[in-house]
Formats: sequence, C-alpha cells, structure tokens
Amino acid sequence: MGDAAEDFARLMAQASASTSGIVSARVEDVTASGRVNLDLNGQLLLEVACADSYRDRTKDDWVAVRMGARPVVMWRLGDDPAETDQARVQALAEEVLDDMQVIRAATYGTGAPAGSGWQQATEVHVRKVSGKLEVYFKVGDASDPSPGTPPTRPPKTVTISPTSSGSWRNGRRDEGRDNPFQGDYSGRGDLRGAWFYGSAIQNACSGKTVASMKVQFTRKGGAGANSRRPLHLYLHDHSSPPSSLDLDDGPEELISLSVGAKGTATIPSAWRSQLASGAAKGLAIYARGSRDYMSVTGGRITITFSA
Repeated sequence: MGDAAEDFARLMAQASASTSGIVSARVEDVTASGRVNLDLNGQLLLEVACADSYRDRTKDDWVAVRMGARPVVMWRLGDDPAETDQARVQALAEEVLDDMQVIRAATYGTGAPAGSGWQQATEVHVRKVSGKLEVYFKVGDASDPSPGTPPTRPPKTVTISPTSSGSWRNGRRDEGRDNPFQGDYSGRGDLRGAWFYGSAIQNACSGKTVASMKVQFTRKGGAGANSRRPLHLYLHDHSSPPSSLDLDDGPEELISLSVGAKGTATIPSAWRSQLASGAAKGLAIYARGSRDYMSVTGGRITITFSA
C-alpha cells in the first residue's frame, strides 16, 4: 500500500476510534463540482462531498467531517451566520427594488381627482439617468413639498466570458490544448496559456468608473501535483488568439488552487485600468518547469462600477 493510502487509512482509524466519528478539517479549496478539497492533519483529501446544510462554501473554512468509507462534510465551524445572512438578503432586496419603477397607484377619469393633496402639473419633463427614467412635474403651487430625488446608483455589475482560449509552446500555438496551461511536465518546453475577450472589456467600461474587477478560474485535474499551486498571471494585448503569444505586465500570483478547485482573484488596480482603457486585452498564465504545472479553465471577469 502506498504512502498516501497508508496515511488515509491511519486517519480513518483515528476517526473510527473517536466516540462520534466526527473530526475537524480545513477547506483547502472548493471544487468546480461544489465539493471541497480538505486538509486533514496535513493529508489532502480530494472531492469530499458536503451536506446540503453546508452552504456558502469557502476555502479556509473549518468544518466538521463525518469520517467513513466516504467522508462527508456536515457543517461549518464558527460564529452564527445570522447577521451576515441578514445583510446579504437586505442588499439583494435593495438591488431588486432598484430595478423597479414604483408608483403606488395609476388612475384616470374625465374630471378632477377626488381627495386632498393633488397638484396640477403644467409641464412634464423626463430624462434617463444610469438607465433609469426620471419624471419631473412642474406645478403652479408646491403646497406639499416634493420628495427628494433618490441618489444615483452606479451602473450594474457586468460579467464577461472569454470568447476563446488556448496554449502556446516554443512560440507556436499548441493545437491540442484548447484551455490554458502553464509550466512543463514533459521536457518539451514551457507552456503559456491565455484568455481572449475581443473588445468586450473596453466596451463594458466605456464612460464608467471601474471600482473592481474579479476573475474566476478552475484548475483541471490530471495536470501537475494535487496540492495548491499558484497561477502566474500576466496581461496580454491580443483581442483574439495570435500565432505567437507575447506577454506584457506580470507575473502576479493572485490566486493558488489545488486540483479541481475553483476560485476568484481580484485584478490589481493598475491592471484593471489597462483592461478598461483597451491598452490590455486579456489575461495569460506562464510558468517554468514542473513545480507549478497545471491546466486552468474559466477566465470569466466580473466588473463592478462606482459611477
């Protein structure tokens, strides 16, 4: 039996010896399948299933694991999430309300309206601000003060998916690899991979103030070591796949992933300025040798605005 199998058998025996069969472990990463990779006393357990009660799964969570032939994460260890949940629900409700043009009632007739407080409008003005319609009524006598204009909300968050991706080796595109790779495991030359977005990023940011850009990645299995390794990220200036991929600013190690894991990295402010202006067109990865060799998918960029 190999070392990894022996270590796992030892951990299983330890858990079975406990009265509850429940042990604590740290989440190394959340995988693309929604399962988790666990660090259990230094042993990496891959694709561990989770009970439905374990929601909002995040790397570095401490969790309770029911051991057995198929370990299962039962729940997260930590503080009561009620306050965090309340804030999140309120934010979602405010976002939904912002999408609505709210008028309490709309009625009509051939005579003046019944009841008090009505004011006759002599002029009507309309305009569009941040995609929302504003209506202004000019009245002869503002006996009842007008409600204030709600503050202008920033433009909505947009998410941009790459139009294509690929890998290059020794100055040429590797036609057998549709998704990005970094490093080299065969001795045939270091790989560099990239995601391409056309002009979608620049178009989405035109006339707006970018507050943040985040990019999502998933590390594929079957390429490199199972443990967490960093992505070596670069900018590039290609709107579509070139014959030879050149790299610009970088590297930045913004995120590390274990095999099968998905994660999100925050793009540095200097990089997001270049992407927003069109000076840079997309993202790339590149590493030397086998230590950080990996295959990566994803590349979806989420952009939030402040104005």
